[in-house]
Amino acid sequence: MLARGASAHGWPNELWTAARVAEVIRRRFGVRYHHDHVGRFLRERLGWTPQKPRRVARERNEAAILDWQAEKFPRIAREAQERNAHLVFLDESGFMLNPCVRRTWAPRGATPLLKAWDRRDRISAISSITVSPKARRLNLYFDLLPDNTNVHAEDVVAYLRRLREQLGGPMTVLWDGSRVHDRSGVVKAFLAEHPEIKTERLPAYAPEINPDELVWAWTKYGRLGNLAAANTDWLRDYLVTEFAYLRRHPELLNSFIEKTKLNL
Repeated sequence: MLARGASAHGWPNELWTAARVAEVIRRRFGVRYHHDHVGRFLRERLGWTPQKPRRVARERNEAAILDWQAEKFPRIAREAQERNAHLVFLDESGFMLNPCVRRTWAPRGATPLLKAWDRRDRISAISSITVSPKARRLNLYFDLLPDNTNVHAEDVVAYLRRLREQLGGPMTVLWDGSRVHDRSGVVKAFLAEHPEIKTERLPAYAPEINPDELVWAWTKYGRLGNLAAANTDWLRDYLVTEFAYLRRHPELLNSFIEKTKLNL
């Protein structure tokens, strides 16, 4: 009954709460259970666990995403190899002075307190996971913008220019359809001057296909979870340290690519 999903029983989404399960039991069997008791046997008898849902955009085209993974990406990777070009998975994100609050341990009934500044100071960042054309070596490149600034097309061009110098050869950049990417006239002009840089757009509303997204997730919600930085200088130092750690551990970058199920 539960495997049919909550919407099959009249709720507006597929999410199961203990209270909803208790209501299904009451309707079907005429037996009333307290939701705490229901939670216990969901865990102990069915092997279920409480989990945070992953939000998925309604605009997603699942067939197009699967086709991109199975057909288009292998072509992109093959053509990049024929050009002796690096594959570059690129994305942008932001880190707030306010911490990403994560679960932690504490005595029952004693909720821990995390003291942090109630300010919106932030650091915007650009990064990319690169794959070399022959040896398939992985690397991470990143750039941190000045405090409290958003990423603009000019920043993307500056980043691509530095990346081109560091890689020393052609590259194929895979990114989303953001306005600061190839929809910008500034970026288009730069790409026209540098035909050795090809760009490919990732499927819309499918961040899980870009391994660079996992750089942000690993850093923001893992390593820096519950970090209440005193100021943006402190936050910047932590970001540089964590990104440098990733550069020294290509096995982590490889795990990010494996998570996307992209066939290299």
